[in-house]
Amino acid sequence: MTFTKIPALLSEALAARGYGAPTPVQAAVLEAEAEGRDLIVSAQTGSGKTVAFGLAISGDLLGETGQVRQTEAPLALVIAPTRELALQVSRELEWLYGSTGARVVTCVGGMNPALERRALARGAHIVVGTPGRLRDHLERGTLDLHGLAAVILDEADEMLDMGFREDLTALLDSTPSERRTLLFSATMPKSIVALARRYQRDALRISTIEENRGHGDISYQAMAIAPSEIEHAVVNLLRFHEAETAILFCATRDNVRHLHASLTERGFTAVALSGEHSQNERNHALQALRDKRARVCVATDVAARGIDLPSLTLVIHVEIPRDAEVLQHRSGRTGRAGKKGTAILLVPYTRRRRVESMLRGARIAAEWMSPPSAEEIRRADTERLLAQLLTPVDISDEDRAVANQLLAQRSPEDIAAALVHVHRSALPEPEELLAETRPPAPRASRQDFEESAWFQLNIGRRQNADPRWVLPLLCRRGNVGRSEIGAIRINENETLFEVKQAVAARFLAKFRRKDDDDEGIEIAPVEGQPRTATRKPRHKLDNAAPRPPRRKKMRTTDAHSTQTPGRKPGKRKKPDQRR
Repeated sequence: MTFTKIPALLSEALAARGYGAPTPVQAAVLEAEAEGRDLIVSAQTGSGKTVAFGLAISGDLLGETGQVRQTEAPLALVIAPTRELALQVSRELEWLYGSTGARVVTCVGGMNPALERRALARGAHIVVGTPGRLRDHLERGTLDLHGLAAVILDEADEMLDMGFREDLTALLDSTPSERRTLLFSATMPKSIVALARRYQRDALRISTIEENRGHGDISYQAMAIAPSEIEHAVVNLLRFHEAETAILFCATRDNVRHLHASLTERGFTAVALSGEHSQNERNHALQALRDKRARVCVATDVAARGIDLPSLTLVIHVEIPRDAEVLQHRSGRTGRAGKKGTAILLVPYTRRRRVESMLRGARIAAEWMSPPSAEEIRRADTERLLAQLLTPVDISDEDRAVANQLLAQRSPEDIAAALVHVHRSALPEPEELLAETRPPAPRASRQDFEESAWFQLNIGRRQNADPRWVLPLLCRRGNVGRSEIGAIRINENETLFEVKQAVAARFLAKFRRKDDDDEGIEIAPVEGQPRTATRKPRHKLDNAAPRPPRRKKMRTTDAHSTQTPGRKPGKRKKPDQRR
């Protein structure tokens, strides 16, 4: 399928950018039934939405000659949730409409408002901006909306999530009633439906998202690990995949700062994006990713919205998203425009059920697996190195001269080994995860635990307790070796385990110290053997006899009683005495 029924100048611009055929969303907005109508479009991020709505409003902007119509006020207004997305949209519309004479003005927070006012005063055909800055220009009288022919709300669901409802309402209420409204949203919550009912007329619903999957070009993986191992797992994932560009999502700016510093210290070329960074810092960070001077971006949800990095192939959810919509928005940074991407969720053991429920709600089939080990990473490094060195290349005379000098002083084997060493030394060292650290110590015999102390954890099968991570947790928190931990019995809501009596007191004291990585996991000593022992009761004496079961009270009626059945017994009145 090719682009048809579009102005010649736009067709030439698309061909110059290498567009041979429209994406599904672009083809849908060019259908005859969509011409001149309000649209509600559901399409994934990276599916070519910007070009889609640029083509959809061409009839409102261009005259019969293919040139833009000359007016005193803007003809189109594009509202985006973030500065990065607004700047990206502006760049796309500039090359798409460049030959038509259209002027595109961008109004976003963090930029010089005086320069924006001057650009608006010189005249603009298309205005692109964020809700807050656009409303500021509107209230100052520098943005005239009376001549608008079309309004586009890009990623409208994100704008409502970010609290821009009041700004959007103020902007839309100031536009002409006969204008077209094109609403683009990856998801369609009730708030978006209500917005469409209020500001659209006879809108055509277009959806290019398949209901049985979250994103067709993204491979989802989930890894259940100990909370204390998350940072090490991030390092190993980055080393294993060696993605051209990767983005790591954290929940808070403090966590972004910490993880960014940790990765930089280990030798990764990383940048950070969060609310504490200025627009100038954000621009430099994104440019470093585009120039390949940095390969890893650590960001919060809000800071990463609107980022478009064509080379991004790996998304790691370092902290799990709050719901399925955030999961899809985060993951949608990769797998764009037909390219394949990978999204990985790092899931603390105790939160696996929640993540499984989230994935079911989003109709995402994620593969559960273990994080890559150091040995797997070294094997992958070897394969990549061999593939790189054995790839045919054009060798210059200067390179051959240096090679001959090396061969005159060293054997080919020494030169090859030195080359491998240089390559490996430039790579960050993989981490040894608890589950795969050195061969396990020999299993202690039952005779070693004839005298042992039993303890109880407040987690069980309902919290996805598993010996594979409970044992490393006990060793780390209690500062003991594996040979000092005996039987581990996991019940529905608790886990019972034994520790050698000689180290029991030290184990309990160490374990009870606060550990933010394993918040919520508590321990208590257990009396006796686990089959008969329970946590020591606080309200009973040790030698108290068990209370017999209470019998059900039966309601009876006595023939000689004056008590009415069903009435509470009261103090019996004395009969009147005659004087």
